[in-house]
Amino acid sequence: MSPISSPLKLIDKYYPEDNELKRILTIHSRQVSDKALWIAARHPELGLDEQFLYEAAMLHDIGIFKTNAPDIQCFGDKPYICHGYLGADLMRAEGFPRHALVCERHTGAGLSLKHIEADNLPVPHRDMIPVSIEEQVVCFADKFYSKTHLDREKTVEKARKSLERYGEDGVKRFDHWCELFL
Repeated sequence: MSPISSPLKLIDKYYPEDNELKRILTIHSRQVSDKALWIAARHPELGLDEQFLYEAAMLHDIGIFKTNAPDIQCFGDKPYICHGYLGADLMRAEGFPRHALVCERHTGAGLSLKHIEADNLPVPHRDMIPVSIEEQVVCFADKFYSKTHLDREKTVEKARKSLERYGEDGVKRFDHWCELFL
């Protein structure tokens, strides 16, 4: 599969206006991308695909415009938790199934089918847990940045605490990623 010529061109396609939402998305995406590439540089033994990491990190939240999250200027009709699979649908339609998996699997520390069913989440009923090492790195890097506080990186403790609402399994995955990536 060929790389995406420019993730920013795809962002421009779905976010054609220069507005606050696009600013939030691009700043957040660059933060996640920088963190993912920092992890790759620190861990050459992982053999990470840096081009893919960059593209996937830039595009992991492309579906947010379809959700209702007024705090970050999203005025769509779906709950925010849906942004991952909605972005995955966009990436699949664009011909990028590998990037789609990152979109779909980055919410929380990934969403298990068990968790989706137990909490009756409004997402497709299937496991959405990061599998590939690149999926895991983007998901991990994303936990350190909020779209409502673009001016700062979360500490490990705050990132970990933000995952508690997704259940014990997600926290365990995050702790494992801390050992692997930091």
